[in-house]
Amino acid sequence: MSSDVSRRRVLAAGAALAGSAALIAGAEGTAGAATATTGNREEKSEVKPTIVLVHGGYADSSCWNATIGELQDKGYTTVCAANPLRGIPTDAPYVTSLLDSISGPVVLVAHSMGGTVITNAAAGKSNVKALVYIAAFVPDVGETQGELITKFPGSEVGPVSVPVPYTKADGTTGTDLYLSKDGQAAFAADISTADFRVLQATQRPFDADSFVFPTTAAAWKTIPSWGLVAGQDKAIPPACERWMYGRANARKVVEVPRSSHVAMISHPKVVAALITDAARAVS
Repeated sequence: MSSDVSRRRVLAAGAALAGSAALIAGAEGTAGAATATTGNREEKSEVKPTIVLVHGGYADSSCWNATIGELQDKGYTTVCAANPLRGIPTDAPYVTSLLDSISGPVVLVAHSMGGTVITNAAAGKSNVKALVYIAAFVPDVGETQGELITKFPGSEVGPVSVPVPYTKADGTTGTDLYLSKDGQAAFAADISTADFRVLQATQRPFDADSFVFPTTAAAWKTIPSWGLVAGQDKAIPPACERWMYGRANARKVVEVPRSSHVAMISHPKVVAALITDAARAVS
């Protein structure tokens, strides 16, 4: 091969590399310009907290789907915790580990038994800026869910809970509680029968011992909280929700008079609005 041909090929290769570099630089410059042109709007989106949602018993993370849609439309990053539903000693450390994996501020949201989990899991977590309780337990140190659910009359989920024995990792026998096919009136009276059938079929049971583990920390004593009362709740009595939110000095309490226990399914816009209020208040 002649030296002239080799030289021409080297020059051509160099030109191609230079062109590629220019294209990359141009793309980066365009992205930078886009960021710059958004001005304050982009700056605000960067400081928005991540919304972490924790489900309760007889459910899984899909129960938040409608609420997630509302939040994502508002520009919030959302993460659902797959709550193990084994009780405080397992559930709280699991959610704590999720919180530790998230950089930046967090608004921690929970439904039902998830309220007990976040009350324990968020203690001492400086990145958690707000707690939002959706028809949820808000226990104090030493309290159990069993005590709270019987503090006021009106819970009807007991008779529609089906106990199923299971073998634990250590070989002992535990008891899981499932919501029966007859549980709609007590748990989700304001959603369609078809939707309830899906919820009941995809539910995750919870260990019955969840009712007897005492709370070891109360994050709401140092982290501001918000609460939603489901006015037709027959799982956690509305009077109990009001009492717990009042004790926690919740900054805002929203009542949804016709809501069943699953407000995040039947009233996702109201739930998302309350979460947004909390996020804006701590941003």
